[in-house]
Amino acid sequence: MNLQFEIIEKENIPQLVFPNEEVLQDSVAINERFSDLNRALSLGNLEHSKIKIYFEDDQSRKVVETTVWGLTDLRVILKQGNVIPINRIHKSV
Repeated sequence: MNLQFEIIEKENIPQLVFPNEEVLQDSVAINERFSDLNRALSLGNLEHSKIKIYFEDDQSRKVVETTVWGLTDLRVILKQGNVIPINRIHKSV
């Protein structure tokens, strides 16, 4: 991604505040994001591979390198039960 994203440790995610608004406007991008997250979940469970999640809280854009442990309709679940709302995620790679 070409915009600035601040690197954050996954341990700091619980302190973040996430607004309810969707960060993506395009329905194709929203569907692609969910497909990418499902792929990340498979990689995390099978190979314990880390991915980068680009997301936005109420302050700024951030990126975390982590393993996806679970996925619900609304949230990505990371190690130690940390969560990021899916509607605040720009991209995962």
